[in-house]
Amino acid sequence: MEGVEMETARPVQHSGDDFCAAVISQFSNRSNEHHTHVCNSIGTMSQELIDLNLPRTAAVYFRVTCSSLDRLSSSTDAAGHLIDAMLTILSLVVDRYPLSALKTQHAYLSELLTRVLRIKSIGVDGLVPAIKCISRLLIVSEKAGWEDVAQLYGFLVSYMTDDRPKVRKQSHLYLREVLQYFQSAPVLAPASETITNVLERFLLIAGGSKENVSEEPKGAQELLYILDALKICLPYMSSKSSTTILNYFKTLLQLRYPMITRRISDGLNAMCLHSVGELSAEVLVDLLCSLATSVSSDESSGDSITFTCRLLDTGMKKVYSLDRQICVVKLPVVFSALQDVLVSEHEEALVAAVATFKSLIDSCIDESLIKQGVDEITVGANSGPRKSGSVIEKVCATVESLLSYHYEAVLDMSFQIVSTMFDKLGSKYSSYFLKKTLESLAEMQNSPDGDVTFRKQLHECIGTALGAMGPENFLSVLPLKLEAEDLTESNHWLFPILKQYTVGADLNFFTTLILPMVGKMKRKSAVLQQEGKTYSARSADGIVYSLWSLLPSFCNYPVDTAESFKGLKIELCTALKEEPDVRGIICSSLQILIQQNKRILEGKENTPNTEIGISEKRAIALYTAEVAGSNLTTLKSSARDLLVVLTGVYSESSKETGGILLSAISELASISDKKVVTLFFKKTMQNLLKLTKEAGIQRNSSKSDSMQIDNSSHEDSLSTARAQLFDLAVSFLPGLNCEEIDVLFVAAENVLKDTDGLIQKKAYRVLSLIFQHSDDYISRNLEKVLSLMIEVLPSCHFSAKRYRLDCLYFLIIHVSKEGSEQRRQEITASFLTEIVLALKEANKKTRNRAYEILVQIGHACGDEEKGGQKEKLAHFFNMVAGGLAGETPHMISAAMTGLARLAYEFSDLVSAAYNVLPSTFLLLQRKNKEIVKANLGLLKVLVAKSQAESLQTHLRSMVEGLLNWQDSTKNHFKAKVKLLLEMLVKKCGLNAVTEVMPEEHMKLLKNIRKLKERKEKKRSAKSVEDKSVISKATTSRSRWNHTKIFSDFGDDEEMNSDDEFEDKNSISTRRTKYSSALQSKATMLRTKRTRKAAKSLQEDSFDQLDDEPLDLLDRQKTRSALRSSQLVNKKPDSDDDEPFLDSEGRIVVQEDGKYKKLDRKKKREMPSDETDELDGRRSEAGSHLSRNTQKRRRTSESGYAYTGKEYSSKKAGGDVMRKDKLEPYAYWPLDHKMVSRRPEHRAAARKGMSSVVQLAKKLQGRSVASALSVNGVLRGKGKKKGNQKKR
Repeated sequence: MEGVEMETARPVQHSGDDFCAAVISQFSNRSNEHHTHVCNSIGTMSQELIDLNLPRTAAVYFRVTCSSLDRLSSSTDAAGHLIDAMLTILSLVVDRYPLSALKTQHAYLSELLTRVLRIKSIGVDGLVPAIKCISRLLIVSEKAGWEDVAQLYGFLVSYMTDDRPKVRKQSHLYLREVLQYFQSAPVLAPASETITNVLERFLLIAGGSKENVSEEPKGAQELLYILDALKICLPYMSSKSSTTILNYFKTLLQLRYPMITRRISDGLNAMCLHSVGELSAEVLVDLLCSLATSVSSDESSGDSITFTCRLLDTGMKKVYSLDRQICVVKLPVVFSALQDVLVSEHEEALVAAVATFKSLIDSCIDESLIKQGVDEITVGANSGPRKSGSVIEKVCATVESLLSYHYEAVLDMSFQIVSTMFDKLGSKYSSYFLKKTLESLAEMQNSPDGDVTFRKQLHECIGTALGAMGPENFLSVLPLKLEAEDLTESNHWLFPILKQYTVGADLNFFTTLILPMVGKMKRKSAVLQQEGKTYSARSADGIVYSLWSLLPSFCNYPVDTAESFKGLKIELCTALKEEPDVRGIICSSLQILIQQNKRILEGKENTPNTEIGISEKRAIALYTAEVAGSNLTTLKSSARDLLVVLTGVYSESSKETGGILLSAISELASISDKKVVTLFFKKTMQNLLKLTKEAGIQRNSSKSDSMQIDNSSHEDSLSTARAQLFDLAVSFLPGLNCEEIDVLFVAAENVLKDTDGLIQKKAYRVLSLIFQHSDDYISRNLEKVLSLMIEVLPSCHFSAKRYRLDCLYFLIIHVSKEGSEQRRQEITASFLTEIVLALKEANKKTRNRAYEILVQIGHACGDEEKGGQKEKLAHFFNMVAGGLAGETPHMISAAMTGLARLAYEFSDLVSAAYNVLPSTFLLLQRKNKEIVKANLGLLKVLVAKSQAESLQTHLRSMVEGLLNWQDSTKNHFKAKVKLLLEMLVKKCGLNAVTEVMPEEHMKLLKNIRKLKERKEKKRSAKSVEDKSVISKATTSRSRWNHTKIFSDFGDDEEMNSDDEFEDKNSISTRRTKYSSALQSKATMLRTKRTRKAAKSLQEDSFDQLDDEPLDLLDRQKTRSALRSSQLVNKKPDSDDDEPFLDSEGRIVVQEDGKYKKLDRKKKREMPSDETDELDGRRSEAGSHLSRNTQKRRRTSESGYAYTGKEYSSKKAGGDVMRKDKLEPYAYWPLDHKMVSRRPEHRAAARKGMSSVVQLAKKLQGRSVASALSVNGVLRGKGKKKGNQKKR
């Protein structure tokens, strides 16, 4: 409200001389009559001061205003608007009046305001500033006695119940401000008691009045006004008065009036959040429990329930801080109330209830409460059954009940609460209180797929339980049951959960429990194989692999590495030798162990840019520097034995498994003793030297004897062995000293000119790793390395270029960090041409690496954090642009490609790239396809990265250059030119492009406009929800994609300009985000029908064949009954969707399954060879139709698919009339081609639909028999025509 804001806001401080101007400026609204009176009054007052030659200071204005009010209060016919104006001026000048002077004038001003406020002609515009003046006087007299402020304070309190909203609102605000200043003053108690007395008085008035049908009870409205004031004032009242008012609140809550309940809730919320005094925890918790028990989804609104849930969260935390014991005793009552909210129909209330559940579990359930419950369970187990459970048992029982069928519609939210409770109890206590809860989760998992809607959330909940309890306690409650005869009865579904959520486990548990299971399953597989049960044997082998796949999870921050790894090492060495399938798993586990402990010891962040769960945080907290050091010492003592085994099996490994073995060897070398690493390195180099000599002899002999038989296979094996040894040697690099690195460098240097591409590739890889890990080596041998790189360039094999680029990159980065600017430019210039030319490599990895190096060099030049400057970046850009002066089209196009990549990465270079535009348009005239592609790619990047203002400057030259080139050349890039114009239209607008478009090309622009309008119509036809979800999913910028930028654009005519830089990964990510957004939206939007169905049992549809009644306390039976009631009309038959093929491969159509038994009988009589062949064709056909059959199966299982089989005849084909049924009708099934983007698909779908509609029109009004006869005639005519054609 304008007046309220005007009066409450403090004006800008001015000097006394400027006071008049400030008032006139503030009240400049001439349409407001009160503003006019204020301006006139202050103007008259200022003019009088000028006439009297008095200073226009705040003190003078204060005295003049007070004297004017004194005179007006004594007059019997004083104008009300004049008093209002003077009170307004007084409220403004009080802010500028010194506090010391105001204290001296306190008595006089108080008496003056008392007289003025008794004048009945004062309006709202005068009362509001008068209340402000009263609050200022009360604030400056906070240390005075109650007798001095009682009268003014009484005036302020009296306006709490004023009928005028503006006055009442201001009185509430200033009353709160006064109470805040009274906190440390002795007047707080009587001031608070005054408000309490007012509340009591109106309670008596409202309670003692007799209600009339046509009239509200007296004092009821005033009571609401007081409650509004208490919403903001209650936190600042004295403890005694607050307790008294809270007791009155408890009585008022029993009335169950929504208006009163909401105001009391607001007051309690403010009190819990902002209370500065002491509160009675007992009274507060009683009020909160009264509110909790009053929550009912049938009587309360969604907003009321939501607010109450949030109040319970804030209030119980406040009670816990005041008196823990009172809080924990009432927790079961609060949790029970929140439990009832979860069956409500209000989505916001559900979210608030879940948040309160989780917050109270984290805040109010402490270690002592849990231990108390454990002690009671222990004592009860020894002394016998107890009468009632502990508080924590009651809370856990409430949490467990959230998994019952009543909460089936909100199971995803129930899982969140259960997960929070598991995390709170942890590994020590979860097995005491949540054992049955975990069993209930397992029952839900073992139920059919259709019984659990939130399967993914269920797995996450079970995973949280696993992380909290630990695998040992978890598997004691839910064993794997691998000892079962039928492996399908085992809990194999636990393997993915164990693999994903195990953290902080015991390695000893894996050694003593999991590995013996591996041995049992191996023996069982061998027995099954001997018995000829191949499928079961393979299943057992799969379980063996699944058990081994748990090892990386058990190595994720284990708690007993120092104590238990030596025992595990023996089993690992044996498995590495005997089981090739699990070598990758073991190597990954070793890497995890070593890397985690090294990061802890080095003080690095363990999981950067990722969110970790509570169980993982708990496990990481146990890892101190001392623990990590002890773990690495144990791993170091076992490294020799592991290296012996790993290097032994590496020579036998394949290309696919060799990489993970080398990674494990490298990690072990980084922590092993230097002597051990040196021993393995020397042995490897000796073997490499031996094979190199053998390869040289083989090559010389093949050259000298031209008649010798080709030994290419032997040379290939030698080459492969040498390559393996190079990889093995460089894997020891983290543990080598300077002399050994020199030896490794010399070995790689000697084969850089080798004609064998594989050996050369490995040699460059060795150099790149040396340069990457050893800056010291580059510093010592920089000149030698630079000359070597230039010397071996002509003999570089194309397969080795990627690793050669790595070498160049590390050299350039090293010089950029340690060398001079001139030296950096010289080295960069010497290798830049090679890097730029690599942008045109056919090998995708080499090309991408060249792009990365170009960008990384740009960052090294331009990032100020790394010592770069914008001038260096611009200079580097100009160096790349120098390639445009090349002689060959290959060099020119490569330079243009590099410029495009740099402009795409660095926004500062876009303006520099515009300087290349004249050269770009000149190069377009060369009519070289390679150059044209690169130039158009650069233009595409500039249009995409530039702002509309920058494009406007160069718009005419770009459009004319593109269109002139298009006219003068017969080319294949018209689609790309059109796409560029579309992007320009989108960025700059259609009108701007029209102004610079030549007249002869206006048709092209017209076509672009039509296409744009068509797209906008399609976009507007989509629903708002789909549009918002898609827009959120597609706003992220995708990474650089060479193919999209520099493609021939043969298929780009239909491509949206927004998707120019998206690769396949980004598109799939966008679809994933879109689908996940829709799924999350569907999860949150639950209809009333669903919740009512979840809350009520359909007793009418239960199977009543059994004599005994349904036990509603048995959760499994209840779920089965609900499921049977929901599927009473659903009879899915999986065989209906699988096509049946005859011996010649033709599909046999079966109607309603009446030929099914006969076909199966025939199939049994067929020979086994024909049966297998038939099954093979059948599965092949099923694989092609799997997507469509799945759609049809889902439809049929949902109970909504209509087949029309009630009209089918058992004696003949076609449909027949049925009694009390409609006439049979033809229908055309929905075809996905109708919504296809391709016009030919839509035309085919419409053609089928039109044939049905035409036939229906011909048969309109006929009976079924006549229609069938006509249909037969039509079919006969068709056959006759066909026969005539054949003749």
